[in-house]
Amino acid sequence: MKSLKGNISAALSVITLTGLLSLSSCHSDDKEKAEQERAQKEQADIEVPPVETVVLEKGKMASSLRVPGELTPYQQVSLYAKINSYVKKYLVDVGSEVHKGQLMLILEAPEINSQLASARARIKQQEALYLASKATYDRLYNTSKTPGTIAQNDLDQADARRKADFANLDAAKASYQEISANLQYLQIHAPFDGVVSERNASLGAYVGPGGAGAALPLFVVQQQKKLRLVISVPELSTGSLTNREQVSFTVKALPNQQFTAHIKRMAGALDSRLRSERIEIDVENPNKILLPGMYAEVSVPTKSHDSTFVVPKSAVVQSTEKVFVVRVTDQHRAQWLDVQKGLQNKDAVEVYSKDLKPGDKLVKTATDEIRDGQPVKDKPAKKEEDE
Repeated sequence: MKSLKGNISAALSVITLTGLLSLSSCHSDDKEKAEQERAQKEQADIEVPPVETVVLEKGKMASSLRVPGELTPYQQVSLYAKINSYVKKYLVDVGSEVHKGQLMLILEAPEINSQLASARARIKQQEALYLASKATYDRLYNTSKTPGTIAQNDLDQADARRKADFANLDAAKASYQEISANLQYLQIHAPFDGVVSERNASLGAYVGPGGAGAALPLFVVQQQKKLRLVISVPELSTGSLTNREQVSFTVKALPNQQFTAHIKRMAGALDSRLRSERIEIDVENPNKILLPGMYAEVSVPTKSHDSTFVVPKSAVVQSTEKVFVVRVTDQHRAQWLDVQKGLQNKDAVEVYSKDLKPGDKLVKTATDEIRDGQPVKDKPAKKEEDE
């Protein structure tokens, strides 16, 4: 009996040991399998890296375009001497404010006085000739009333002489008026309210078309209480502008001040060299704190008129050959799609393509290292997860 109990105990010990060994073996197999699966997943992630994607949606975006501009006078004119003359008297100088019609400069041309005297004498001479020929014609005409006294040919010649002398008298009067009108050009008047910004002749200088300084104006007058801000807008942004937009700008001379004005004139055509449209903005400058010739940094608001696709700027790849986005297909492969860029701001950009449609998944941070056709794993961007 004692021997039987010992055998049973030994058998139970063997069974228990076998179970423990079997259980330990199962745990070891599960652990090995889990490690193998994790290694396979890591290897798959290395071979097919996951990428963040965004869902393509349509929207409208507003942005601002920063372009350089130049302030120019609202009106500017260069005043020249029309006739050869000498500078007699200056009444204004550089920096002087002038009003429309104000006398600015007096010139003198002594030969004009002698020309006027000669023209006046020519009028009197032609007037005497006309009166003589007219008297001759009148006598012949009265005599011709008696039949057979005056030949018709003599009467016709007398009439022709009278008319020719009358025409010469008119020509002499016109010549006198022409010379007399030249006297007006000896006085230079301001064409509008403005400021004299340039003067290029001194007292006694010989000026006029034949003068030594004929290429330089006597005066340059600028209207400075109202200026034009001239900018050139690239072709890409011209479609989003109207002549009612308000722009803001700054100048280097006054870095702490910001100015605003409205677009007034648009060229309506692109410059053939720059491929941009000329835009003019009227700037009121009553205190003349802005000066013509200043360069300005202009911020022009732009906005899209139609609903377009708006994507993060990081989703657009611009290589040396093309501009494209990377779409993740239903087969989890990358697909390059050519696009054109529209308006853009700090974070987003409009894109145009006939192959894009709402709901497409685009790689949020695209690069040309994600090759066209390669397998990819997509995951929603964090922003979409939060939402």
